[in-house]
Amino acid sequence: MPNVAVPVARIQRWVDNFAARHGETRLAVDSGALTGAAADGSSFIAALPFEKTYAGPAEVEAFIAASAAPQEWGLLLVRKGGFAIARMSGGEIADHKIGRRHVQGKTKAGGWSQQRFARRRANQASAAYEAAAEHAARILDGLRGPLVTGGDHGGVDDVLGDRRLQALTVAGPWLPVQDPNRAVLDQAIEDAQKVRIEVLNADG
Repeated sequence: MPNVAVPVARIQRWVDNFAARHGETRLAVDSGALTGAAADGSSFIAALPFEKTYAGPAEVEAFIAASAAPQEWGLLLVRKGGFAIARMSGGEIADHKIGRRHVQGKTKAGGWSQQRFARRRANQASAAYEAAAEHAARILDGLRGPLVTGGDHGGVDDVLGDRRLQALTVAGPWLPVQDPNRAVLDQAIEDAQKVRIEVLNADG
């Protein structure tokens, strides 16, 4: 049961290739997704980005139109001491910030040394999350669209715990990114806009 993430620009080609492999494919709309059932018994379920619900006709062209990124949305990536925040206008970056605060790695020391190290590391991580929250509050202020998150769950939760960010609406997909930098941010922006497709092959 493979799952694939497909850029919106390639959806039509993906559906055509599915039909070429599995035979004539009948499209339908079910539970907010576009589905396809092929002649050989294989099928797929295509979900819109940002956890949007699809309620249009059972047509690829209409599904593609509905897959367009919102006019306003945001991205928050947090991992270790690094963070990347972007405010998006459709597919373009309107504002962003990438930053890093030093957070020590793990140690093998024991006893009091380990405890002091753990406290220092926790304080460094807390300072990093506070810095990320400050920038997020500024860049994402008044954001009306969805916020896609990724990196480290605990770090993201700590940043979003800031009262200034309570009104933001978090939407999938969760992005398991590496330490945030500009290349990671650019890839995350692309990944957030992809259509998630679950494929059920008749041959298992």
